[in-house]
Amino acid sequence: MPDTEIAVIVLAAGLGTRMKSDRPKVLHPVAGRPMIGHVLATTEALAPARRVVVVGNTGQVDAFGDAVGDAETVVQDPPRGTGDAVAAARDALAGFTGDIVVVYGDTPLLRPETLLALIAARRGPDDPAAVVLGFRPDDAAEYGRLVTDAAGGLQAIVEFRDATPEVAAIGLCNGGIMAFDGAVLFDLVARIGNDNAKGEYYLTDVIALARAAGRVCAVVEGEPEDVLGVNSRAELAAAEAVLQSRLRARAMAAGATLIDPATTWFCHDTRLGRDVVVEPNVVFGPGVEVGDRVTIRAFSHLEGCRVAAGATIGPFARLRPGAEIADGARIGNFVEVKQARIEAGAKVNHLSYIGDARVGAGANIGAGTITCNYDGFDKHRTEIGAGAFIGSNTALVAPVTVGAGAVVGAGSVIADDVAPDALALTRAPQGSKPGWAAAYRAGKQAKKDDKP
Repeated sequence: MPDTEIAVIVLAAGLGTRMKSDRPKVLHPVAGRPMIGHVLATTEALAPARRVVVVGNTGQVDAFGDAVGDAETVVQDPPRGTGDAVAAARDALAGFTGDIVVVYGDTPLLRPETLLALIAARRGPDDPAAVVLGFRPDDAAEYGRLVTDAAGGLQAIVEFRDATPEVAAIGLCNGGIMAFDGAVLFDLVARIGNDNAKGEYYLTDVIALARAAGRVCAVVEGEPEDVLGVNSRAELAAAEAVLQSRLRARAMAAGATLIDPATTWFCHDTRLGRDVVVEPNVVFGPGVEVGDRVTIRAFSHLEGCRVAAGATIGPFARLRPGAEIADGARIGNFVEVKQARIEAGAKVNHLSYIGDARVGAGANIGAGTITCNYDGFDKHRTEIGAGAFIGSNTALVAPVTVGAGAVVGAGSVIADDVAPDALALTRAPQGSKPGWAAAYRAGKQAKKDDKP
């Protein structure tokens, strides 16, 4: 059978009432990305010509926004089962006769290789009308069972409540994800009835309809994780745990050392270079790129930042969006960096805030230094030149420039530019009264002794 175009239908109309949330269920994030975003990213392995997302009402169309990318959104209102949801995509896929894959927006652990296996089976020599993803859970519970013949062909999908003891003993269960011959799918879906307890149209009925029309159906087995659906906060946490395990394994396989993998939390797009060392209790938010030979010390939080080769971060550091840490730079304990570039070899080692700024190569920022970047209305930049030395407990009131090689004395408030190689001081002159402290203590003690 020659290759044909592929379309994907993502069913995302479920209300997710068990989530107890105002947010549509499939928009809840796992590893920093909405569940439906994971599903759509997985479908990219198929290079689909068309993608259609079925939502539950017109209000959800805007809510889904960027989460669905370039996929077309259609509405199933009211929701009347999975068969009805697929039917809602008919107009969007009018005239399409290639392969159609139906997936669910609440299965963020679905893997590309599983979808590729479905398509390979769909394009097999027996030209099945439908290929169903099956799985073998440790506890089959109330999943629908897949009844197969001696050759492994799919005979029927039997709901648990309708299963005989013999069928209930089958370990192969329905994962719900399917690949169809697009030339016949919508005709079959139009023939689905709703004579059941819920009065809904079930996509699983397509198997019986296809076989009655003389077409074969097939099964591809996947891992239970592929079809792990999320319907509650507890299941969301379970999906997060599985995906974090995958991301940790990927990072270590690529050459990073995780001192305590279970306490390292990744985002779906975290990128670590080779020989990176990540100490315990580090969190990566979205948009983090880390170069080779970087050390990220314990209890640090990174988001929307880039860290170049050989840098050291933390412990207890926070890199916020827009932070760029150049080669060999050092960001120490309780330092926060936001929208700022720390250039090669520069050091911000202790208890500092650097925001909307540039710290030049080799500069040293003393403990307790802050860039005062916000005046209550606007943000302003601080420029610190290469090799400058900023003394401890300095406030740099932006907009301000400290020239290359300049020195700012500790405890200064710098509101005017400092020339290169200059010394800037704003603290008051120190006075001294010899013997004053001893006389003060003696006077206090005398008053205390005179009290009755």
